[in-house]
Amino acid sequence: MERALFEEDHELFREVAQEFNSREIAPHYPTWDSERMIPRQMWTAAGEQGLLGLAVPEEFGGAGMPDYRFRAVLDEEFAKSNHLSAALALHLHDDLVLPHLLAYGSTELKQHWLPAMVSGEKITSIAMTEPGAGSDLRGVRTKAVRDGEDWLVSGQKTFIGNGISGDAALVLARTDGSSGRGSTDSFSLFMVEKLEGYNTGRQLDKMGLKASDTAEIFFDSVRVPAANLVGEVGQGLRYAAEQLPQGRLAIAVASSAVARSVYQATVAYTKDRNAFGERVIDFQNTRFELADVLTEVEVTEAYVDKAMLAFNAGQLDSNSAARVKLWASERAKSITDRCLQLHGGYGYILEYPVAQAFLAVRLLTIFGGTSEIMRDVVGRSIAR
Repeated sequence: MERALFEEDHELFREVAQEFNSREIAPHYPTWDSERMIPRQMWTAAGEQGLLGLAVPEEFGGAGMPDYRFRAVLDEEFAKSNHLSAALALHLHDDLVLPHLLAYGSTELKQHWLPAMVSGEKITSIAMTEPGAGSDLRGVRTKAVRDGEDWLVSGQKTFIGNGISGDAALVLARTDGSSGRGSTDSFSLFMVEKLEGYNTGRQLDKMGLKASDTAEIFFDSVRVPAANLVGEVGQGLRYAAEQLPQGRLAIAVASSAVARSVYQATVAYTKDRNAFGERVIDFQNTRFELADVLTEVEVTEAYVDKAMLAFNAGQLDSNSAARVKLWASERAKSITDRCLQLHGGYGYILEYPVAQAFLAVRLLTIFGGTSEIMRDVVGRSIAR
């Protein structure tokens, strides 16, 4: 079935994204993957092309395009070319950090950060998870203590995407002076720059998405100006909860894009590959599998497309976002697994896109809240 999601402006934007992919990413991506790092040049090139901070108002250097369909176009083009590490790196910057600054940042904070984030001059990460606090953010132990007009931030974060390449992190820290599991008003958000006391630990060696660096971060009394407080003291958990729908929608959009791309690559492979004197696609089992996969791809696209339109209308709540993230990420995982099987031995070889996608999509049911957490969120809403 033909999708009715995109309009002419989105397709014009797609041409820009395709050109950027072919010129700035494709020639270099294998090197980035082997070196486990996306260079700063990619970020500044993306900024020059107008691909960063699409939702940022023009007064702060952005395009003023909050319509999430433009971000979906980017994801689809990244998925087609199997540049999934670049997609993740940009999502961290655009879908997890920027929304908090746009929604809660002071004018001074926006003026300082947004233009540099839109241009790619400043690369950001989100630092909430800790060795002892993943999905349960009330267990965060990183603390921020007032020191005159400033704050001193101390603690440890882990699983931080853009952790090494980034210039700053949006940090969730305890500001009530307590210990143990915090209350809803125990935490605040800060933009913490990579200054004295801000130390990156080892780069974590991941299954997939190698080019997108992930690291531990250590804060040793990092001095943070009061102006870098995002919103109000004690509102960090509330802010994080309010921005969950966009982060989870982003994962659902990426999941849907990868599922479609893997399906198309598998159809092409099974038409070209011969076994026992026949094309692999001519075996009944292959056709049955691809029929099921195509159906799931289209159902997922329709669900995610509806969620995007709801988001654009301001109607995507946390519960709905949890459901669409759960469905799309689980479908991407199962579809990629089944498509890899249809590649046979070649599916196990990393030069084949399906093998790289298989390793990449395993993150999607974990990142942004595990599938178990999503089921609990949805289940609790049903039980009310």
